[in-house]
Amino acid sequence: MKSDRLLSILLLLQTRGRVPASELATRLEVSTRTVYRDVESLSAAGVPVYAERGRHGGIALLPGFRTDVTGMTTDEARALFILAAQGAHTALGLDGALGSALRKVMAALPAPHRPAAELAGRRILVDPDRWMSGPRPAVDLDELHTAVFTDQRLRIRYRHGGQTALRTYTVDPYGLVAKAGTWYLVADRRGRPRLFRADRVASAALTDAPVRRRPGVELTDVWQVLRREVEERPADVRITARIRPDRLDLAVRILGGALTGPPRTDDPEGDGWAVIELAYPVLPAVRQLLQFGDTLEVLHPPEARRVLARAAADLTALYAADAPAP
Repeated sequence: MKSDRLLSILLLLQTRGRVPASELATRLEVSTRTVYRDVESLSAAGVPVYAERGRHGGIALLPGFRTDVTGMTTDEARALFILAAQGAHTALGLDGALGSALRKVMAALPAPHRPAAELAGRRILVDPDRWMSGPRPAVDLDELHTAVFTDQRLRIRYRHGGQTALRTYTVDPYGLVAKAGTWYLVADRRGRPRLFRADRVASAALTDAPVRRRPGVELTDVWQVLRREVEERPADVRITARIRPDRLDLAVRILGGALTGPPRTDDPEGDGWAVIELAYPVLPAVRQLLQFGDTLEVLHPPEARRVLARAAADLTALYAADAPAP
């Protein structure tokens, strides 16, 4: 609706100052021409808004102008109070600030919306951690947080997955991302996007140099590129396996990232097992399936069966020495 769009423009200008018309158009998913028409509507309604053309131009409000916007809907109020989920704010040390901000919002809400907002905070809980993820190592985000907000280059000592040695990198941070309870530092290294797990950063130190980000590139842009790289990583090893139905739900939760499609439960062999298809980047990764014991059997390819057989034999030899004599 146009009224919602006008309010969004007003709020953006109050919080950001001068904003290019093209950026407003992108955020509101309209054309630049529509943005200029909306600016004319705001001006006609008495809002002191103006447009400056040129390389450093944009849409802005006259200095000192503020408006107290309280026309929130019930759904908007609910959304704000669901935002108070545990996790991200705790890690950033902002729990107290969030609680204070929500109390101020509650005081400013129209009286009819306050019960719905309060009830949403008591009835909806967002837990960012996955089931059976185990205890997470403590993550110190202070230095990373400081680098992100002060626009300074960062020198980190970092341990890659599966390695014990630390490597040193100088990076240009774009921001921090929390995904499924895990924090990541999104940064450029030598002009190329990189992803660093915060719990693998052994130490971080600010440098005296200002950050060198690529012009016009934002955190969301870099995150989408890195996310696609992870999700579209080639998986050349295709596995066909069968699994007992009573273990199928657990397998879907644990193997979700490797599954290439929904399980087939049509029971082609009439033995009550379900068939699943998986893909792994390398053959040794199939050892993940050993955790299902004899409730899962790899059918194809033969080399995957041999990897599992060797791994099972090694386990048997490891524990056989402790087994009592018959």
